[in-house]
Amino acid sequence: MTDSPVALITGGGSGIGAAVARRLLDAGHRVTVTGRGEKRLHAFAEELGRPEGLLTIAGNAAEYDQVQAAVEATLKEFGRLDTVVASAGFATHDTVAEGDPAGWSEMVLTNVLGPALLIRASIDALKETRGRIVLVGSVAGHIHTPGNIYGATKWAVTGLAENTRRQVTEFGVGVTLISPGRVETPFWDSYGSLPPGHLLTADQLAESIVWAIGQPEGVDVNTVVVRPIGQPV
Repeated sequence: MTDSPVALITGGGSGIGAAVARRLLDAGHRVTVTGRGEKRLHAFAEELGRPEGLLTIAGNAAEYDQVQAAVEATLKEFGRLDTVVASAGFATHDTVAEGDPAGWSEMVLTNVLGPALLIRASIDALKETRGRIVLVGSVAGHIHTPGNIYGATKWAVTGLAENTRRQVTEFGVGVTLISPGRVETPFWDSYGSLPPGHLLTADQLAESIVWAIGQPEGVDVNTVVVRPIGQPV
């Protein structure tokens, strides 16, 4: 167990992040999960039976001192870091011409600054293990839709992934952008209902993320777009 791989997942108390954590734990990884909701993290750990290889840390993915503290706590607890997964993110579900700007700053900071801070805080540890960085983007970060502020943040994540790859590949660190289509998660809570049409489950998407993490040494899977069958755009 002491030599098993270690992953740190932001936004891991629910949805996609939690599904990835479950799969990695089942595969023998040790996992740190962060999130803003301490109660949600506690419930997640209880649901799994508080396994020995799980560390939960409450914190804001858009605050560098808190991200750095999570990385340091992971290294102290597990002794290494092999993978980071930037899963924290949300949408205000409005548009640039008609939306409420009050929620935009927090969305931009969480969705764009958050992954960058995770990379910065973890890169030294990842150099040592020749590890992997996984950024959860979105189909909305590849296709323009009218007025979509959330989509603009995910376009930024698309750029961040490739810009990061071009720097850290010389360190032996891999970078994967996973861009899901519609996924049935708490992401839609503020939307009021699930969108119409076919949706992926969080577990289905997690399978793609864990597949990318598990690639052989020397293989760098860079961009994976995962839609439910039946989603046209």
